[in-house]
Amino acid sequence: MGLLIGGLVLFMAAHLVPTLPALRAGLVARLGGGAYRALFSLASIAGLVLIVMGYGQMRGLARGNPELWTPPPWIKHIVLLLMIPALILLVAAYVPSRIRTAVGHPMLVALMIWAFAHLLANGDLASLLLFGSFLAYAVVDRISAGRRAALGPLGRAQGGVVQDLVAVAGGLALYVVVLFWGHAWITGVPLLP
Repeated sequence: MGLLIGGLVLFMAAHLVPTLPALRAGLVARLGGGAYRALFSLASIAGLVLIVMGYGQMRGLARGNPELWTPPPWIKHIVLLLMIPALILLVAAYVPSRIRTAVGHPMLVALMIWAFAHLLANGDLASLLLFGSFLAYAVVDRISAGRRAALGPLGRAQGGVVQDLVAVAGGLALYVVVLFWGHAWITGVPLLP
């Protein structure tokens, strides 16, 4: 459990620094922009590695990873449906579309949906720590992003129907990849029999 918690703390701390503009500005002023980005990247990668190792370790422990609730078998269908908008929003974060403009921060909303869906499907302690932490982070960062936007324009690009279709098609393509191959490859848990 220590690896998972340590990784979550490191990863979340690195990602919460940008939500505190004064702290971030102080670090950039002290370290320089390049060193700050390098430190941010290093902390993020190290945190992610610890999260993966810790989650995998906890999933293999029967006693150290108690089942807190047992999801009903039908919940899988709800989760699969929730992942469609999550992946469309993830792609929309990188496409200058009306979807991105309307949602504001589609990657954070995608992260919220992803984490919530996975909390529904997994009732063990490791999953509660992992997905609950990411859900809490996404909510806090979304609120903070709204406050930061009130401080000045974000320079958001607004696209047209074509860019919206690109985001939707890209999200659906990513969904198919995750559904048939990606989830099993990344997690070892196939989504389809």
